[in-house]
Amino acid sequence: MEMLKAGIKSTFKKTEKTMDERLNAIRAGVLGSNDGILTVVGVLFSVAGATTNQFAIFIAGLADLLGCALSMASGEYASVSSQTDSEKVVVKAEEALLKTDFPAQHQVVTNFYMERGVSKTTASHIADELLHDKPLATVLSIKYDITLGHYVNPWDAAWASLFSAALGGAFPLLALMLAPVKYQFLATIAATAVAVALTGFLSAKLSDGLVGKAVVRNVAIGMLTIAIHYGVGLFF
Repeated sequence: MEMLKAGIKSTFKKTEKTMDERLNAIRAGVLGSNDGILTVVGVLFSVAGATTNQFAIFIAGLADLLGCALSMASGEYASVSSQTDSEKVVVKAEEALLKTDFPAQHQVVTNFYMERGVSKTTASHIADELLHDKPLATVLSIKYDITLGHYVNPWDAAWASLFSAALGGAFPLLALMLAPVKYQFLATIAATAVAVALTGFLSAKLSDGLVGKAVVRNVAIGMLTIAIHYGVGLFF
């Protein structure tokens, strides 16, 4: 029993960053890069469908790259800030409940361990010790899977999204500008396919999803994006 208690208590020790905090920035980076790729290539082919002026195509692509990166960063900041605010509200509420209805909180912790096969007596002893040592951290971890003092950082998500969106958008833009004029559209399509395949691979790996399916889906969406935007450009 002492070993069980020690193992449980170790889960509440403060570490540098939780997995959720790390994944927050990684998730924002993957999404940002995918959006950067698709929005920039969409604008490039829309404008290319309407004009052959290389400078106009480049400026449109560059403007979209910058706009997309800033938009993604601000969106991530606002979204993650809301999540962090919600977590802090929950912390305040649970802090109050520990003062006003401690028996109910004790029962929640006891039930948590009973549901995992621990006897009622042992579960109650574990709850006694955990709620004595770290009451708020224990309740937050058990009820909400929140680590006290560790909130997802909106700035981490914003910066990750900003740089990854800019980097992702640079793939098709550079391919179009650096490739010989005769092959620039083929080079852009190829660069887009490689870039979205990579983001599909990373997103599947991070979420333990189906890698092949994610890669094919992302490439198909990328090609569809190019076709739609080029078709729109032909109307003008």
